Amino acid sequence: MKINSTVFLTANWKYLIFCNYTVEPEILMPYLPAGTQLDFFNSKAYVSLVGFYFTDTRLKGVSIPFHRHFEEFNLRFYVKWKNGNEWKRGVVFIKEIVPKPLITYVASWLYGEHYYYHPMKHTIKQEDDSILVQYQWKVGNEWNNMQVEAKESLGKMAKPDSEAFFITEHYYGFTKQPNLSTSFYQVEHPSWRIFPVSNYQIHCNVAELYGSSFIPFLQEPQSVFLAEGSSVKVYQKKLLQLQNNQ
Repeated sequence: MKINSTVFLTANWKYLIFCNYTVEPEILMPYLPAGTQLDFFNSKAYVSLVGFYFTDTRLKGVSIPFHRHFEEFNLRFYVKWKNGNEWKRGVVFIKEIVPKPLITYVASWLYGEHYYYHPMKHTIKQEDDSILVQYQWKVGNEWNNMQVEAKESLGKMAKPDSEAFFITEHYYGFTKQPNLSTSFYQVEHPSWRIFPVSNYQIHCNVAELYGSSFIPFLQEPQSVFLAEGSSVKVYQKKLLQLQNNQ
């Protein structure tokens, strides 16, 4: 069921790298939007470093010159919100990095999301059955990167009780607004094929991007996988109606 039927953005999201980490719930509480709860998998709180590639991006059907294709890198965690008798599962973005200053302005202004500009680049190589995907973003004078190698023939849909299913099947974005209200928006896409990763590399300046509290947790990932991606629709935001006791 769609909560909001007005589409704001359409695009293709291609080759999403997910580096997933378990964290102590307490470090996420300052970022938790009012009305939402942390969503756990096997009693553990997760954050993910995610890199992916936008193509054919359109705002309300309009293609903006020089802003159709670009990379994104973000740090996100997982929450849920009870809408009547139904739980809506979504994500909260701690920081989103893109290589286009105009995108940071639009996303921050219209959605209140925490977008930042950094130079970025990517590599996607397919040869026979092999896929190599790399995303890079510049912090100061240093290039950070995440890279994976996978076999396309091993791609499968995630099982409903799997970690990959939990990570990818969250279809709302929740945002803590400056006045402490909560906005949310729906994201629509089909389930994705998941490629198990044979090799990965990640170098991220955690202290500079996210602060010292995340350093102990963003070391060795709990898991790394590559999602194929698909076309997506992002709907216009709405304000969460909070109960008096929230």
